[in-house]
Amino acid sequence: MSVNGKVAVVTGAGGGLGRYHALLLAERGAKVVVNDLGGSMDGSGQGDAADAVVREIKAAGGEAVANKDSVSTHEGAKNIVAAAVDAYGTIDILVNNAGILRDKSFKKMSLAEWDMVINVHLNGSAYVSWYAWPIMYEKSYGRIIFTTSAAGLLGSFGQANYAAAKMGMVGLMKDLANEGRSHNIHTNCLSPGAATRMTASMPGSKMDAENPDARNHPKLVSPVVLYLASEDAPNGKVIQAAGGRYARDEVYGNTGISLGVDATPEDFLANVDAAMDMSDAVPKTKFWR
Repeated sequence: MSVNGKVAVVTGAGGGLGRYHALLLAERGAKVVVNDLGGSMDGSGQGDAADAVVREIKAAGGEAVANKDSVSTHEGAKNIVAAAVDAYGTIDILVNNAGILRDKSFKKMSLAEWDMVINVHLNGSAYVSWYAWPIMYEKSYGRIIFTTSAAGLLGSFGQANYAAAKMGMVGLMKDLANEGRSHNIHTNCLSPGAATRMTASMPGSKMDAENPDARNHPKLVSPVVLYLASEDAPNGKVIQAAGGRYARDEVYGNTGISLGVDATPEDFLANVDAAMDMSDAVPKTKFWR
């Protein structure tokens, strides 16, 4: 799982998962751009969280620079990638980790709260990837990681904005995995579970990240990032990581039933059980199998 000498950008790396991703990549020889606004979890304010992580990396003998731009604007995303190019000449690895929460039931959620979460998680990941893409494409090397969630894959009450953004990342990842394959750009998703500042307000998510032996410690997620950032990374996969347990998620589909071009609503209703039967489901790689 070599990343030695590679240039990595980790967004939202001032704390939580991103911090441990950045620390591990630097430990294994990557030059890291630590991006973080350093503000509050509602997306407001700015602080020196990125600077603190850079100091940690340098104290351990690694190389890193800080960036405090927002992923949620075109200009901010451009500046994040430019920070890597200015400091180290290129970008090899992009870990899209930045995120915020604005949890409410859909009925009570404002459109501003919807937009803010979509803009940071989904649009922000797309924006930074868009600026990194031509650099990776030109040199025929790149590793892009999106941070999805079980909230998107399975749904999560009171997180419609977050769930939509996280499932959107899976679709984006699948497309980029296809588009980048010919130029050795491997794109994958991490689906993490850990106690962080962002999850501290969620029911049943007691934050114990400062206990290095805690089962919900963020450091137990970062080995997957190291793998997906490496030269040996797969392409187009979703990997779960939580509490020392690792697994793969996949989209499955069944054979279905063919009723022909003359099918009527009554034909479909008469055969709906066969159309919905998942007993022969297999991983889905194209629209019809």
